[in-house]
Amino acid sequence: MANSRSARKRIRAAERRHLRNRAVRSAVRTAVARARRDLVAQELEPAAVLVSAAVSALDKAAGHGVLHRRNAARRKSRLMRMAARAAAVVANPELAAPSHAKGSGRARGAAPGTGGVRGARGAPVKGKSPRAGAKSQTRATRQVAARPASSRTSGPKQRPTE
Repeated sequence: MANSRSARKRIRAAERRHLRNRAVRSAVRTAVARARRDLVAQELEPAAVLVSAAVSALDKAAGHGVLHRRNAARRKSRLMRMAARAAAVVANPELAAPSHAKGSGRARGAAPGTGGVRGARGAPVKGKSPRAGAKSQTRATRQVAARPASSRTSGPKQRPTE
C-alpha cells in the first residue's frame, strides 16, 4: 500500500487513465477491424468512410498518448495501403494475388537451396543464419568450444582419489 497521500492520489489517477486508455485502444482496434473487413470484402463505398474513421481514431489516440505516434503511423500506412490495393483490384481483377494453399516456406525471391534466408531483393535477411539449421552461439559457448577438450569439464572439479 502507498505510504503518502500523493502516492495514493497517483494510484487513483493511474487507474482512471488505465481504464480510459483501455477503452480508447479497444475503440481504435474495432474501427480498424471494421475498415479492414470491408476492404477485404471489396465494398469500397462503406470502406472509405470506415477507413477515414479508423485513421481519425488512430490520430486521436496518438495525440492523447494512448498509442505511440509511430505505432499509429504504421497502422494508418498499412490500412491505406490495403485500401489502395482493394481499389486497384476492383478496377483490375487480374491484380488479385493467386491463392496458393501453402508456399514453399522461403522468402519471396530467395534462391532455391538458400533455406529462405534471403529477402525479396536477394540480400541476406538480418538475424538469419546463412547455414540452415545452424545453432546460434553466445560468447560463452564460443569460448567453451575454443578451449581444449582436456580443460572442459561438465561439473565441479573432482579431487583425485589416492
